[in-house]
Amino acid sequence: MSRLEKKEDLLLLKHISVEFDGFKAIDDVTTSVAPHEIHFFIGPNGAGKTTLLDVICGKTKPSAGEVDYAGVGNILKLKEFEIVKKGICRKFQVPSTFVNLSVYDNMRIAINHDKSVFGSLMMRKRYLDTRKIFEVLHLVGLDKKSKETAKNLSHGEKQWLEIAMLLVEEPRLLLLDEPVAGMGQAETEKTARILEDIKDRCSVAVVEHDMDFVHSIADCVTVMHEGAVLTEGTSEEVLQDERVKEVYLGRGRDEDA
Repeated sequence: MSRLEKKEDLLLLKHISVEFDGFKAIDDVTTSVAPHEIHFFIGPNGAGKTTLLDVICGKTKPSAGEVDYAGVGNILKLKEFEIVKKGICRKFQVPSTFVNLSVYDNMRIAINHDKSVFGSLMMRKRYLDTRKIFEVLHLVGLDKKSKETAKNLSHGEKQWLEIAMLLVEEPRLLLLDEPVAGMGQAETEKTARILEDIKDRCSVAVVEHDMDFVHSIADCVTVMHEGAVLTEGTSEEVLQDERVKEVYLGRGRDEDA
């Protein structure tokens, strides 16, 4: 039985195609993300990886296909904010934190962004929110820096803060776009440990180019090329595939679609 036939898929993309003015950015892609899985999407520039995340989060509507989400059904009819409410949260490559606020205040904004003012001021709720905030900050290693202004954090710490801001929303699926871009080895290794801890809470779908990072924690890897799925499997399986070696050694399209 293939992965795509398993009943426990959290997210199933079926025959997704995306066209921009006649250009096919994604071509009949079928793949899935399982519960509590770290699933990487890799491939050369122009492979369509980021566009696929755009489809999942509702930013881009495909010209064909379905995106079935466990317990919800096809989410393509939903708007971006409705998809977020269903538990799919996305972090883009460039951090978008409130740089002049403290780490803790960033977290409070994240946890209360969709709640009433009255509800957020209730004493018991504030206590529970604070406990949840520090629990998540501990998960990403920022609990000791809760009073630090966000602009003073390192590049990696800013990335971890934004991940934490999404985690307090208790997502079922977290979408990450090149989370270790610009990080040194130590921060990259710590990010790997963070994602391994996160998958106990939710699934993680990641677009990434750092193959050492991918190999260290991937449960499943989907290799994309020119908008289509080239192959899929464990990191060991895909890295041994001659077609993957050819794609990475050859020339891809100039810009990621």
